[in-house]
Parts: sequence; C-alpha cells; structure tokens
Amino acid sequence: MATSITLKRITNAAVYINGNSLLGKAEEIKLPDITTLMTEHKALGMIGKIELPSGFDKLDGEIKWNSFYPDVAGAMNDPYTMVPLQIRSSVETWGSGGRTQQQPLVTFITALFKKNPLGSFKQNDNAEFSSGFTAYYIRQQFAGKDMIELDVLANIYKVNGVDKLDLFRANQGG
Repeated sequence: MATSITLKRITNAAVYINGNSLLGKAEEIKLPDITTLMTEHKALGMIGKIELPSGFDKLDGEIKWNSFYPDVAGAMNDPYTMVPLQIRSSVETWGSGGRTQQQPLVTFITALFKKNPLGSFKQNDNAEFSSGFTAYYIRQQFAGKDMIELDVLANIYKVNGVDKLDLFRANQGG
C-alpha cells in the first residue's frame, strides 16, 4: 500500500514593528528558542538521576537589516521601552498534486532591544546591521489557533490553548 507524502514549507516572512510593515527592510529574523531549564534530581532509593523542568531560559532573538532605517533605529535604541513585533508567514502544504493548502503562521513578540548596530561597512558591499533583542512575551498562532504562549512577567505558559501554570499561580496566591 502506497503512503501519500505531504510536506510543509515556509519560504518567506514579513516583519512588523509597532504595527508598521518592514517589508523589504529585514533580511533575516531569528526568533527566540523556547528552552526549558532542566534541574537534575537524585535521591536515595532511585537507581538513576533524572532531570525535571524548572522554568525557561532567556528568549534571545535577532533581526538582520539590509540597510540603515532611521524609522526603526529609534525603537532599537531605547532599552527601556518594550517593542511589539509581529512576524507573519505562510505555511504551504505540498503533495503529489502540487500545493494543496496555504495557512498563516503568526508570531507575536514583546521585546526589548539590547544590541543596536551602528553598521559594518565594506567597499562595494551592502552594509550589515543586526539588532539583538530579548523577548518577554511570545505567542504563536497557526491557522488562527494558539500553539504556544509564554509571558515570563505574568507567569503564563500555554500549549495549544491549555494553561500549564494555572495551578502554579493559584498555589502561589496569584
């Protein structure tokens, strides 16, 4: 029996800052990795060690610009003001008959920029500018459905819309 193969692809994205499109300005964006911090646990009577989740690591990302843009430089140069980012892309589904579906993937980030480029210049090459940021809030939606939401300042962590920290907050009185 033959198995039908379907593939998903994302080959482009659009970046928005403060709701303004940066179409054609961002060359690349590296979204933060959500990394679970694991703590080793060992105890008498256990035949081995295990690791258990104990929180999340910092959420660092980067935007590489293809030139200097004064309209975005202002947002990047203020380390005291949170900046809303939105990254929009289209997830294409491919099968034996070609492209069968296109669905939106949208990532919402609230970030503070911490690395503000002044540029790297070489004769006859485009100048390079890369802005580093730390995210405090991330929510990613696929086809209108929340896939993940993490708010480190509000102790919120949801997976597929299910609150994974509701009892944690209640147990702490919050």
